[in-house]
Amino acid sequence: MRIRTHSVRELDKIDRKILDILQQNARISVSDLAEQVGLSVTPCGERIKRLEKEGVILGYHARLDPQALALSLLVFVEIKLSAKSGVMFENFKREIIKLPSILECHLVSGEFDYLIKARISKMSDYRKLLGEILLALPGAQESKSYIVMEEVKETLALPLETAEVP
Repeated sequence: MRIRTHSVRELDKIDRKILDILQQNARISVSDLAEQVGLSVTPCGERIKRLEKEGVILGYHARLDPQALALSLLVFVEIKLSAKSGVMFENFKREIIKLPSILECHLVSGEFDYLIKARISKMSDYRKLLGEILLALPGAQESKSYIVMEEVKETLALPLETAEVP
């Protein structure tokens, strides 16, 4: 994850349109993008570079089909820690980051401390992930799991039209 080192200017309507189009198709050529937002190529390219430099654009990624890679089982796991302390959270975070099957991990409010999203091949992999890995993490005390039966919607695109301008 890239940390912003520069202040971000307020994003205008053209910046937001550029970001929206790039979220839908990051492989679009600068000339096609410029045409769609009503700019010439040079100013459009400069805006993209500025958005990258300011850390608004964090990167460009290929979206892969989990089915094609035999990673069809999607699970969410809530983890409760045995104690709430900065050291406990840091130890847990340090270890969870190392696990490649964990796609997301969020510290949350509520009954449990962490919400984890993982992609795996089969139920036996899930049993291993939960029993031998997640519950063996520093401070892990209790878990609650959700196996996804159908993926209704999944997107990384942020809602730029409804986002408030800072």
